[in-house]
Amino acid sequence: MNERQRLANLLRNCSKNLLLDQGMQAHGTVMKMGLGFDLMLSNDLIDMYGKCGRTGMACAVFDRMPERNVVSWTALMCGYLQNGNAKGSLSLFSKMGLSEIKPNEFTFSINLKASGFVGVAENGMQIHNMCTKSGFEWVTVVSNSILDMYTKCGRVSEAARMFNVMPVKNLITWNAMIAGYTLEGNGERALLLFRQMQGMGEVPDEYTITSTLKACSGLGAIRQGSQIHSSLITRGFSCSVRTMIAGALVDLYVKCSHLTEAQRIFDQIEQKNLVSWSALILGYAQECNLLQAMDLFRQLRVSIHHQVDGFVLSSLMGVFADFALVEQGKQMHAFTIKIPSGLDISVTNSILDMYLKCGLTDEAEKLFNETPVRNVISWTIMITGYGKHGLGRKSVRLFHQMQSEDIEPDGVTYLAVLSACSHSGLVEECQEYFSRLCHDRRIKRNVEHYACMVDLLGRAGRLKEAKNLIDSMPLKPNVGIWQTLLSACKVHGDLEIGREVGETLLRLDCDNPVNYVMLSNIYAEAGYWKECERLRKLFKMKGLKKEAGRSWVEIDKEVHFFYNKDETHPLTEKIHQKLKEMEQRIKSEIGYVHGVRFALHDVEEESKEESLRVHSEKLAIGLALVCGEVEKGHKTIRVFKNLRVCGDCHAFIKGLSKVLKVVFLVRDANRFHKFESGLCSCGDYW
Repeated sequence: MNERQRLANLLRNCSKNLLLDQGMQAHGTVMKMGLGFDLMLSNDLIDMYGKCGRTGMACAVFDRMPERNVVSWTALMCGYLQNGNAKGSLSLFSKMGLSEIKPNEFTFSINLKASGFVGVAENGMQIHNMCTKSGFEWVTVVSNSILDMYTKCGRVSEAARMFNVMPVKNLITWNAMIAGYTLEGNGERALLLFRQMQGMGEVPDEYTITSTLKACSGLGAIRQGSQIHSSLITRGFSCSVRTMIAGALVDLYVKCSHLTEAQRIFDQIEQKNLVSWSALILGYAQECNLLQAMDLFRQLRVSIHHQVDGFVLSSLMGVFADFALVEQGKQMHAFTIKIPSGLDISVTNSILDMYLKCGLTDEAEKLFNETPVRNVISWTIMITGYGKHGLGRKSVRLFHQMQSEDIEPDGVTYLAVLSACSHSGLVEECQEYFSRLCHDRRIKRNVEHYACMVDLLGRAGRLKEAKNLIDSMPLKPNVGIWQTLLSACKVHGDLEIGREVGETLLRLDCDNPVNYVMLSNIYAEAGYWKECERLRKLFKMKGLKKEAGRSWVEIDKEVHFFYNKDETHPLTEKIHQKLKEMEQRIKSEIGYVHGVRFALHDVEEESKEESLRVHSEKLAIGLALVCGEVEKGHKTIRVFKNLRVCGDCHAFIKGLSKVLKVVFLVRDANRFHKFESGLCSCGDYW
């Protein structure tokens, strides 16, 4: 073997094993021996530097070459791509087109992958066209790259067309297509392909299994996922070392609410990754097992293998926001300040969202003003939060300030400001922004934008205008917009439009219990008892059930949950006694009378005063009073509910705020209600 070939073998070994220091020494030897312009050795140097992450050195070798071939160009493109510079690869591919060197199958494959990374389908389609003209389209490595490019660019239908006509399919082909359907959210199709590939004798590998398990997670398909798990055990796959598969299994069982099985697999994993940690932590949090979730998070924080990333922080903060866990949210905020990923704008945005959903508008405003970099999401979160608190004027000012700082609003921002105007009764402002949206061709309007206008008109009692807007809008009305109008009909007692809208809803969404409840309430309040009874019977016959009302309150850093008629709390007897005392007090002092008609919000017979006393939000408030929150000097009591607050509870809490001289901040499914001195921030319409 001559010296030239020995150096070539040495460089290829350095490239394969990422031995940069040895590779640089070999480069020195090449130069000393006068082989610096040798085509083969220069190509090997480009490949070695690219594989070792030194694309600058690879580019320097490339630039000094007096002669280049397709291997030279392709090796440098590969180096760019492997080091995350997909645009660099595509730029070099464009320059290569100006030379006389023709691309080979590997050149095409690399740049198709680069197009997929960039996510620009047009680039990939141009390269696909070149492959077709040059006869490389059906070379397996190229056709697989074309298919993968389309899936990564979100063009799954084009990928499927490619898949269906490919003369040769290998495991990579099947994997790319299954992953594409999974990413698109078409889990059924992914599972069908998984079965087909096995029927054709193809043995799935780790990537196939991981993608298919993700498809099962998206579908909530626990039976199919469990079958795959069983087959893995039969085939001898070990979850302790197959980290990707184990993480996908943990996620599957979490998404399907099988936390015991998820925990069992998690415990088997030798090298746990962030995917497994975050899936299990969020699973416990979403199942309201917050103690276990926080314990796992503490274990993750002290783990020497992992640095908590922005995704985990944002996701956990989202849980604290949804459940309005103020203390945990503040602790997490303090933790984010100490770590690098806490600077991620996604983390800052999730903290803003948490403070607003917990009713802490001052803290959110302070953080927002101190944040050095704000994106459109940051502004939208603040505009939404102010709107939910009934601070429509603040939302409008912020919307104008955002535009003055050259941040362009998107469709979600417009939805936020329209909703804020609607909640605050800002009719002219809402109409102005809706008109702007309609004339902005860059933003696609959706039904939710129209629903804000319907809500606004409905609140103002302009029900015919709201109905005409739905009938004339260029989009197909959905269930939500009809429900918005029906709710307004109930508030204003408009039986005529309410009946028409209600019947439309029952045709469109016949298995949604909310529609039956809303329409039956309209009939009942109008005294149409036969119609009301007809709907009740239909409701029972279909076996429908309302979503259970649930409220919660945080006392001494512990969260207490209550359902309607809940008697599981150890202080239940004292809670009922306290609520009766409060009822008597507000009856005698301000003349409060039970709104028995509000019992009609449930289709079941609940027309007695006793049934109103056991609504979940009253039970939560009762516990706060029993635990002495007022005596402790807490001037604000925060209560949260998953559904809309009923009218009787609304009147009760208003009275309570007046006689106790305490502020009650109640977040329901629609908005915040700040009860103070016998008044509510919502203006009695929510």
